Amino acid sequence: PQSEAPVRVGVFFSGNGFHREWWAREGEQGLEFGKVLEPFAPVRDSVVYLRGLYNEEALKGNIHSSQTGNLLSGAPLASGGEIRSGTSFDQIVAARYGAQTKVSSLVLGCEKSNPSVHKNYSMLYSSHISWSSPTTPTPLELYPALAFDRLFKDESSAGDRSVLDAVLEDAGDLRRQIGTDDRRKLDEFLESVRDVETRIERAGMRGELQGWRPEMTEPDRPRPADGIPQDIAEHMRLMCDIMVLGFRTDTTRVTTLKLNNDHSSLRFPNLGVDYMIHHLLSHSDSDDWLKVNRFFVEQVAYVAQKLSEIQEGERTALDNSMLLFCSSMLNGGHDATQLPVVLVGGGGGTIRGNRVLDYLGQENRQMCRLYLSMMDRCGLHFDRFGDADQRLDEL
Repeated sequence: PQSEAPVRVGVFFSGNGFHREWWAREGEQGLEFGKVLEPFAPVRDSVVYLRGLYNEEALKGNIHSSQTGNLLSGAPLASGGEIRSGTSFDQIVAARYGAQTKVSSLVLGCEKSNPSVHKNYSMLYSSHISWSSPTTPTPLELYPALAFDRLFKDESSAGDRSVLDAVLEDAGDLRRQIGTDDRRKLDEFLESVRDVETRIERAGMRGELQGWRPEMTEPDRPRPADGIPQDIAEHMRLMCDIMVLGFRTDTTRVTTLKLNNDHSSLRFPNLGVDYMIHHLLSHSDSDDWLKVNRFFVEQVAYVAQKLSEIQEGERTALDNSMLLFCSSMLNGGHDATQLPVVLVGGGGGTIRGNRVLDYLGQENRQMCRLYLSMMDRCGLHFDRFGDADQRLDEL
C-alpha cells in the first residue's frame, strides 16, 4: 500500500525563448539568478538550473514549429503538412497514473492552437507540446471553468454522450465512402475522440486510494466564470490555481500548462506591453521582452510557492513534485542548440535543489535523458526514450 504522497509532474511552456538575462549560477549563498529567473529566488532551495540540453531532431527545420512539436519526446517530426511526432513523456506518466486518479492528466493552454502550415511544417507543432500518440496532440483546455469541471464535476451529462455518439455514427458512415489515405487520417482523428470518450466514462470516478490520503478532497475555491478571461494575467493565474488544486486533491498527478504558443500572438496590456505581439517582441531582446519573460516565470514560481506551503507528512507538496519549465529555443534568434530548462521540486525527496547542472560541451546532452530521469521517479523505468538511452545521473 502507498503510504507516501505520490510524485506529481507539472510541465510549463512559454514560446519563443527568453531574454539574454536567462541564466543562473551557484554562488556562496546558493543559486544566483539573472533578471529573468529572479522570481524563483524564494524557492531557490528547490530549483535545479539545467544548461546545455537539447533535442537533435529539432535542429532539422530551424523554424518554430519544427523545434516545438517534439520538445517533450525528442521524436522526428513529419513535414509537408503531415502531423507525426512522438508520444510525449507527460502522457506516458499520465498513462501510468491513470488508474489511480480521476483525471489521468490535465493539459491546459492560455492561447488557441494554430492549425495552419508554416514553411512546410504544421503549426499544430507550435501549439501542442503534449502528445497522446505520435499523431494525436492532446486536446488543450483553454477554459478555466471546463478545466475545473474536469477535476470536480461528478458526472457526465446526457448531452456529452449524445454528441459523442453522433460523431462516431457520422464517422462510421463516412469511413465507408473514402479511400485508404483518408481512412488513415480519419482513424487518427477517432483516436482523439476515443480519448474524450474515456474522459466521459471516467467522470465522477476516483481510483482506489490505499494508505496515503490527500489533505484536501474538495476544492477550496469557487468554479471560475464561464468563457476565456480577457485579462491574460487572470487567465494564467486561474490555470495555475487549477494545477495546484488538481495536485492538492489528488484528482490528477500530471498537468501540462502551455502558457502560450511558440510563434505566439499574445499581447500584454497588463504589463503595459500592448504594442507588439509576443513573437515579434522576442526578436527585440528589449526591456519589455524581459518584463514579459519575468511575468511567465512568476506563474511557475507562484505554483511552486503554493505547493511548498502544503505539508504532506514530512515533506511538502513541492518536495513531492517535479515542475519542469522550458521553451523550445534559447532566445528569439531560434537557437535550439541548447534549451532553457529549469526543474523545480524534490521529485519525492530524490532531487537536491539550489544548484546548476551544466551539460554544454558534453557529448550526451539529450533532453530525453532528463525525461528518463523524471519518469524513473514516477515508477516508470525504460531502457530508452526518444534519442536517449542514459539518465542524468547527476540529477
